[in-house]
Amino acid sequence: MNSTTEKRIALISVHGDPAIEIGKEEAGGQNVYVRHVGEALAQLGWQVDMFTRKGSTEQDTIVQHSENCRTIRLKAGPLEFVPRDNLFTYLPEFVENVLKFQQENNIRYQLVHTNYWLSSWVGMQLKKIQGSKQIHTYHSLGAVKYNTIKTIPLIASQRLAVEKEVLETAERIVATSPQEKQHMRSLVSTKGNIDIIPCGTDINRFGSIGRDAARAELGIAPEAKVVLYVGRFDPRKGIETLVRALNKSELRDSHNLQLIIGGGSTPGNSDGKERDRIEGIVKELGMSDLTTFAGRLSQDILPTYYAAADVCVVPSHYEPFGLVAIEAMASGTPVIASDVGGLQFTVVPEETGLLAPPEDVNAFASAIDRILINPEWRNELGKAGRKRVETKFSWHGVATQLSELYTQLSQQQEQTKQPILLVAK
Repeated sequence: MNSTTEKRIALISVHGDPAIEIGKEEAGGQNVYVRHVGEALAQLGWQVDMFTRKGSTEQDTIVQHSENCRTIRLKAGPLEFVPRDNLFTYLPEFVENVLKFQQENNIRYQLVHTNYWLSSWVGMQLKKIQGSKQIHTYHSLGAVKYNTIKTIPLIASQRLAVEKEVLETAERIVATSPQEKQHMRSLVSTKGNIDIIPCGTDINRFGSIGRDAARAELGIAPEAKVVLYVGRFDPRKGIETLVRALNKSELRDSHNLQLIIGGGSTPGNSDGKERDRIEGIVKELGMSDLTTFAGRLSQDILPTYYAAADVCVVPSHYEPFGLVAIEAMASGTPVIASDVGGLQFTVVPEETGLLAPPEDVNAFASAIDRILINPEWRNELGKAGRKRVETKFSWHGVATQLSELYTQLSQQQEQTKQPILLVAK
């Protein structure tokens, strides 16, 4: 490998644009992950190119984030928003345009880190065509997701096949928690190489404002008991469970209880329909007075909301990692989460928060009350959460582990002088 390419990496995130404003339709944890990993790797001396699909004519083709880090948007299908389940047919065009970009810029990516199953297909094609080494992060496993939803999309069988193939052929799979690794092994394949490297968060931004200042800024009374949800409107996110749990809270009829639901929605889209449904439940339960739909929270204001809350609830039916949980913990706010997936790894029960069975309204109600009724314990949980994030989940730490993995794979290629395929016995 020559010196000009040895510290070059392509991060591929077809449907999750790293340069988009976080919180918009189809923008969530994956966008945050790719963007922050890219920027942190650039600080470690990597040349980072993040490839995503161009979604409109107004979007810039190249967005330069820092000297060594940029987002490159490639055409794949119509220049408009396309739901992720409908993107598969446009992937050959995406591959073609990655190859074209390399040719025009005299670059060849020997390391490709793909994100989500759509990108993994792109990575597998690049591997076949030019011998790139592939590292892959799933962000969500079809085998787990399809167990939690009633209507299985048409793309399901294609997705499951691709997810199995990438696990068995990529040089390395990055699981973000031990629970995610276990799901890969039990539900996808026993073959392939898996490392555990968690997601990260910006420990300087989250935790940068105190509780009193945050409440003053948002106009929240000092004595209020604030329960916060942050995330997309999606039935699998379990917002209904949270609303019904608060309706059963011992503090339900006190004037101090407040529920803030932070997340954007687009009228007419699936998230808009879910928001309408949740608003209907809030009204039906007579909870409109204590519930605020804060809308999409920009990255600038988000740390203030976390800091202002007494507790942040992550009631997802499944979550491979759960970025919201570590953002809240970094802000010194305890987390109550579903006892599923990566949330079992990020939240330490009785130490940084509490876990409850998914969709169990009574269990969530009781967990919320335990923390809200005991402010001293709430503060202890918050401090322990902050400490856990500082030691385990900073972006710099995550990027350092990824950098070591990339370097190791590069050196193997250097030694063999040809693309290698690691096959687990």
